[in-house]
Amino acid sequence: MRAYLIDEISTADMKKINAFLSENALKSPLSHVFWVQMPEDLLSSTQFSHHHCKPHVFAIELGANWIKFEFYVRSLKTMRCTCPDYCTEGQRNYVIHFAHQMIEQLGIRT
Repeated sequence: MRAYLIDEISTADMKKINAFLSENALKSPLSHVFWVQMPEDLLSSTQFSHHHCKPHVFAIELGANWIKFEFYVRSLKTMRCTCPDYCTEGQRNYVIHFAHQMIEQLGIRT
């Protein structure tokens, strides 16, 4: 899996990140995994045309002292479709920007 990993995060900062994601992302059924919806204007043409597969999201996974942002856009409705795919350049930039904005907003030291 292609992903953006930030590690060596303090326990106190991981608690801030968890609280932030609890308020600003969708909690998945998996422990310590969140979903963030990809803006419609960044969806690929296939993803955009698949209204029945929306929302399209990327995953964020939290570890003990790390956070991983996946560069993969998937549907929360189905796994058996052609629309889930690795991020386009614009989607990848959005994921990285989301990560950096969160770190800046929370005052996380990395």
